Amino acid sequence: MAEALRQPAAMLQRPGLVVLTGPPGCGRSTALREIAASVPGPVHAGGGLAMLQTVPALALSRAVRARLPADDVHLLAEAVRSRVRGGLLVLDDLHYADPATLAALPLLAARCRVLTAVRTPHRLPAAAVEALRTAATAWIEVPPLDRAAALDLARRSAGHLDEATVAAVTDRAGGNPLAVTALARQAAAGRAASGPDIDQVAYAIAAALADLPRPARTALAALGLLGRPAPAALLGPGATDLLAAGLIAPASVLLGAASGDALPSPGPRSPSAGAVLAGGASPSAAAAPGLARSAGAADGEASGVVPASPRSSAGDPASSRDAATASARSSGVAGDDPWSSPGSAPAAGGDPSSSPGGGVGGVVPGDRRPSPADARPGAGGELLLPVSSYVAETAAGLLDAAARVELHTRLAELTPPAEAARHLAAAGDLMGAHRRALVAADLASGGDRAALLLFACELDVPIDARVRLAAADAALTAGRPAAAARVLQTGEPLGPEADVLRGEALLQAGDPAGARAAVRSVPDAATGPVLAARDRVLLLAELAADPSAAQDLAGKVNARHPKPSPGVAAALAAVQAHFRTPGWDVALAAAARSGDPLIARWSAWLLVEQLGADGRLTDAAGAALAAARDSAAALAYGWQTRFTAAADWALALHGSLPGDLVAHSVDPAASPGPASDPAATSSPYPSTGPTGPFEPGAAAYGSHEAAGLPGARAGGGVAAGSAVAARMWDGADGVLKRASNLTDRALPDEARGYATAAAALIEADTGLLAAARAHLDAAGTAHPATAWVAQETAWLDGQPERAAQSAAPGAAGLLAGLHAITAQWAAHDLGELSTQPLPGGLPAAARRTLTAWATGTGFTAAAESWRPVALRERIRCLLAAGVTDTDPARAVAALLSAEQLADAAGLTVLAGRARRGLRRHHVHRDTRSPRSGDQLTRRENDVLRLVAAGEPTRRIAGQLGISAETVDTHIRAGMRKLGARTRTEAAALAFATHPSETDTNDTNDSHKDGR
Repeated sequence: MAEALRQPAAMLQRPGLVVLTGPPGCGRSTALREIAASVPGPVHAGGGLAMLQTVPALALSRAVRARLPADDVHLLAEAVRSRVRGGLLVLDDLHYADPATLAALPLLAARCRVLTAVRTPHRLPAAAVEALRTAATAWIEVPPLDRAAALDLARRSAGHLDEATVAAVTDRAGGNPLAVTALARQAAAGRAASGPDIDQVAYAIAAALADLPRPARTALAALGLLGRPAPAALLGPGATDLLAAGLIAPASVLLGAASGDALPSPGPRSPSAGAVLAGGASPSAAAAPGLARSAGAADGEASGVVPASPRSSAGDPASSRDAATASARSSGVAGDDPWSSPGSAPAAGGDPSSSPGGGVGGVVPGDRRPSPADARPGAGGELLLPVSSYVAETAAGLLDAAARVELHTRLAELTPPAEAARHLAAAGDLMGAHRRALVAADLASGGDRAALLLFACELDVPIDARVRLAAADAALTAGRPAAAARVLQTGEPLGPEADVLRGEALLQAGDPAGARAAVRSVPDAATGPVLAARDRVLLLAELAADPSAAQDLAGKVNARHPKPSPGVAAALAAVQAHFRTPGWDVALAAAARSGDPLIARWSAWLLVEQLGADGRLTDAAGAALAAARDSAAALAYGWQTRFTAAADWALALHGSLPGDLVAHSVDPAASPGPASDPAATSSPYPSTGPTGPFEPGAAAYGSHEAAGLPGARAGGGVAAGSAVAARMWDGADGVLKRASNLTDRALPDEARGYATAAAALIEADTGLLAAARAHLDAAGTAHPATAWVAQETAWLDGQPERAAQSAAPGAAGLLAGLHAITAQWAAHDLGELSTQPLPGGLPAAARRTLTAWATGTGFTAAAESWRPVALRERIRCLLAAGVTDTDPARAVAALLSAEQLADAAGLTVLAGRARRGLRRHHVHRDTRSPRSGDQLTRRENDVLRLVAAGEPTRRIAGQLGISAETVDTHIRAGMRKLGARTRTEAAALAFATHPSETDTNDTNDSHKDGR
């Protein structure tokens, strides 16, 4: 097997996903340990549990030993990535993983090294398997042992067997390590196996467990059903026999062994204290420790002879192992009784806090992975864990239906309500499970509450309409609109409240037609809140389908609701924003301050996008930063990253000369809050820290008004957003670092699009075209902002044929104008006439620029209109004036202004184009820095920075607007001053000597590539 493991070990030298598959007992867990031991870096090991498949993110929580936010997949992936970093994430038993874990793995695979194992066959959804296969670097089946290795394992498992018996065992085991070990020890004990048509792995384990006393078998089955630590008092007298047999051990021992950075190295398991004490036990008891050690090849594989899950009904479905189980029962193997006597169970009563086993040490399923601290002695004694979960779940599978029902029912009395509900469902007591789930939901909040209410509604019992309403409302608040709509879809009417709630859910799920149909039956005589919710859904659905009709409907809605609710006000503001009705920004800003978090975030996002489309970039940045702060405080990671990325994009596109934003921003004294608020120095940007992927209370930029929401104006009418942008603007390098840091995280598509566009635009403008292209290629998302930046990067790189393209789908407002302007430049460079029509809904600066291209005049005036919008576009208008004006004096003046602005802002490529234009007018100016002895000049720094980025001499010359000979001169001067022997060494030394000038792409993650 060592040869087979070499390939996955090599693949895990960099981020990627490697999946090991194989049948129960094939040695997947051993393979995981061996691979982990051969790969450098710390190991974070976890995995799924059969009985806790529905606990969100449990497999990942066990790996990182922390409670994780399972309701937001992107936040979940980022929380795990921030803890794993350059280490190796190892997940065993992926077939028992929850949907949140499965959804996060493809996101993690792009940033982390991930090694997983999944049993075959499994019950994973086909869509989840397809997503994993698409993201996987390798999908490897663990090979069976070859005959020589199987013979060797059989000899080591039972040394006194003759060679004929060893060969027979090996032939029967079929290369399965667990079957080899179990059958060899069975043969050594003098017992014959059953017929050839029986599942030998299941039969071997069943036969071995028959050596245990009945209370011990029942206790082991209870651990298999629980899937987590349990106190000895809950397990009854059988716990003593299990400890002596070495099948279970104190949690402090097992969890303490797992607390190191690396997985235990493969090899024989050292005997536990219980196994040592079993030395004088009866022969039947002494056989069990051997089984525990023989299962080491498949520790944690948790196959379960008969699937035992709280989600199943009392009569579990038949499986391929039923024949083996039945055969074992006929031999007296199966433990079909629950606790053998009333005294063997913990105190009854059902109150987890009062019974010794209640709540299992106070750990609620899904809260966190058990830690060594959980193993402290208590009223019920120290917590115990099975040494091999595979064996424990096999014991649970050996119970017959009646025994399993009784055991589930007893466990429901001793566990917290959330877990008890699932045990009762598995026992067939659906009404009891429903009631217990409602009790648990009353104690929970957020996504946990939504999951419990949805579980209660999925049970085959009569469901009160109020419960469905509560479940839909909780699911909608948790960001699960599809589930909210589904729970309200019944065969009978649930009332107007349910109709409007379902309409809102369908609207947020992207089905405006379905939303309209859902609320049409709500009468005008409905109560005020219901009527308001209906009108909101109808108005937004109409706006998506027919904006003109929505404008007429808005008038009726406005007349019907003279004092509109926050939801109606937000919908009316959305219509105003679509038609740019005066005051639309103030209306949306007010909706963004509503008390309903869903309406507030939806309105704030619409506000940010509409401000950006109008070219009000500083206002958009301020509004986005304020919304990012509020989202961070509410732990709404997906929304926080969206707003943060949008702010970065607005700042990157706006640009600034040194001191320019500060000079044009509002006097801090004119707007209260940020200037005097100590919290104003916090950052709204997600930061990886000891408390998680971001600090929820960070980034208070004062009040909403001071944070740049429209309507917060001071004195001369300059938006307070400019003041926020002034404080945020720490140069292109600062924005680039933050945007690049965001792109290295698990993000929603909108956030990734804006963050990528911001980082790539700054890189392209400063001459790092290769880095910009790499960012754009890695984005993997179609977004209007990234589409324009890709078009612009091609033009800056001297590839006008690639830049002469129409606007991307979804581009509107400012972005549509930028697409058209770049296409005009590309046509000019190709010597062609652009025939693209003028887009509608453009901001004034873009419209004037395109009009100037159409008429051939007016570029200087258009450049002035870009002054408050985007510095780079102001420079491009001056360049256009310089290359199109027939008056040499005016052309040179425009080019000189463009060069001066581009140099001051660090826009290297645009400055180079200005110098090329000046040379056409025979203007050759010495722009070199004064001689500086052994210090690099500015031009030498520029050249070496592009050398460090991998650009060849010809491309550097084109970007800087100088000749190739001049580039070589600057490189030789830099080599001499730095004492370098090659240009590459000079670039590296310059990078180390002047990191502030050369390092513009530091993501502060030294383990980005996993090494």
